[in-house]
Amino acid sequence: MISRNTVRGDFSVDKLRAIPSYLYAMKPLLAWIFPGQGSQAVGMGQAFYDEDAEARALFTEAGQVLGYDLARLCFEGPPEQLNLTEYTQPALLTVSVTALRMLQRTGLRPAAVAGHSLGEYTALVAAGGLKFADAVALVRTRGRFMQEAVEDGRGLVCALLGLDGPAVAEVCQEASALGIVSPANFNAPYQVVIAGEKPAVEEAVRLAKAKGCRKVIPLAVSVPVHTRLMAPAAERLAAEVMRVPLQDLEVPLINNAEAKPLQKAADVRASLIKQLASSVLWEDSVRVIQNMGIHTLVEIGPGRVLSGLAKRIAPELRLLNVQDQASLSSTVEALAA
Repeated sequence: MISRNTVRGDFSVDKLRAIPSYLYAMKPLLAWIFPGQGSQAVGMGQAFYDEDAEARALFTEAGQVLGYDLARLCFEGPPEQLNLTEYTQPALLTVSVTALRMLQRTGLRPAAVAGHSLGEYTALVAAGGLKFADAVALVRTRGRFMQEAVEDGRGLVCALLGLDGPAVAEVCQEASALGIVSPANFNAPYQVVIAGEKPAVEEAVRLAKAKGCRKVIPLAVSVPVHTRLMAPAAERLAAEVMRVPLQDLEVPLINNAEAKPLQKAADVRASLIKQLASSVLWEDSVRVIQNMGIHTLVEIGPGRVLSGLAKRIAPELRLLNVQDQASLSSTVEALAA
């Protein structure tokens, strides 16, 4: 058994390097999944930063790309700024890549990757398709385009619990008389996120409650992403996506827009452009991963939102996470046991 001390401090990983020799011969295979907006919190990433030189270097590199002290924003806030899309996106990506680098030191490798919305960009870094600095710059630009596409106060994003996808689509259609509203994320059975213009979203929520929706959760997302309100942002982002260096992937990415495995750079570019104004098919993505013979998911980054969704989608999946030293140690120990 590997002790927790093995993965603390400067992460001496001599014992961990021996793990892949037998893990790769075992089933189930691993998929790495990466969170998106809504998982951010002041203090995220600080546990790694305080104890590891590579973690500090990643935050420094991101700060140089961004032109501000990203570490201070992540560790001290204020939360109002951290929750603004153009700041949330590079912050979450940097924290998730930091956790990724710590896990990669063990020698473990995934059979597939996926990310929820913004997390898809982190997944591309994990799959070897996108360099970290390029990803930071790209998601900063993506966040800014999204923020500029819809003025403050116009949009609203809410999770609806207790209605299935067709029922949610129906209430959105009824509420669209008051403005743009549509399903943004099909996250899990009976958990669908809707987004759009505030009056229309509020009407959709009222109609959903009348149909039996048991809970409504407003989300800390400052723009109505994955709706047609993002079409202007997607058009602007297309030029940036076509310009950024992107390699074919080392392992398949299960994409958001279609829930299918992608590895060719050209396919990934097209998917990233389509993603912004399309619904996130997360439930379908998890089922695709499962159908690939993968039964262990490792959520890498702040929180355990995706683990909670995966448990609702397929309770038989094995779910692990990496967001600090303790969870890294627990995950490695669980895989080695």
